[in-house]
Amino acid sequence: MTQDYERIARAIDFIRQHVGHQPSLAEIAAHVHLSEFHFQRLFSRWAGITPKRYLQALTLERAKQLLQQPSHSTLSASYELGLSSGSRLYDHFVQLEAVTPFEYRQKGLGISIAYGYHPTPFGLAFIAQTARGICQFDFVDMQQIQSPLERLKQSWSQATIYEDTAQTASLIDNLFSQYFADSSAAALNLTAPNTQAIHQGEPAPLSLWVKGTNFQLNVWRALLNLPKGEVASYGDIAKAIGKPKASRAVGTAIGANPVALLIPCHRVLRQSGELGGYRWGETRKHAILAREAAYCE
Repeated sequence: MTQDYERIARAIDFIRQHVGHQPSLAEIAAHVHLSEFHFQRLFSRWAGITPKRYLQALTLERAKQLLQQPSHSTLSASYELGLSSGSRLYDHFVQLEAVTPFEYRQKGLGISIAYGYHPTPFGLAFIAQTARGICQFDFVDMQQIQSPLERLKQSWSQATIYEDTAQTASLIDNLFSQYFADSSAAALNLTAPNTQAIHQGEPAPLSLWVKGTNFQLNVWRALLNLPKGEVASYGDIAKAIGKPKASRAVGTAIGANPVALLIPCHRVLRQSGELGGYRWGETRKHAILAREAAYCE
């Protein structure tokens, strides 16, 4: 799975570098040292769609159109609803809980955290989970200055941290199989290990338990209101949290997001429609967005 993504990533990089030329299927396949037939089959298996449809899913013009959609005027309203009602946000399967100030000062004292490394459709990932929810989820690149495990130990220095790939593997498998199973909110039923169903036959939401300042938490909660297939600018998020002049600070908070994919910071673009930065790599951001957009068409 990870090897597939590495080839796909090389293909996406090639396409981005030659976007004005619009390379053919044969040229892209040659760049990753595969025949047209094998590249088409690999890509379709990875994305569930053809390379041509995938590449059309998130061009610069497509991103600009998404940013101009009227639905963005509802972002502030949905954010307010989520905060005031305590309702589940986003696709109704992610529930974010913040560490309290006292728990923050304790630095994880008395908390057990299981972690594991696993292959995913977007490359190798690191996930860490407490009994109260996922506290960290990273995509892993070899050139990272600080490893996800080192960052976990630094952030939760007093916690008992141990590797348990059996526990985390079931979470990863369920997460990705459901995440891309269907674009509709009703179909996204993710269940975290050791959680009870809210109602009989209805899975509990996937819980996140994260550390952050009040401003960061407000930004992350606003991100949870961005469904698959939609994007927003940094300014949109700033307006949604009632800080219209804080676009730069919003960008900093987004860069500090501890949970990739589930807190969907990849759905925030520059006002121009350009991708902008991404903590886990711009190629990966492009891959996630284009795949989500294609599934939601």
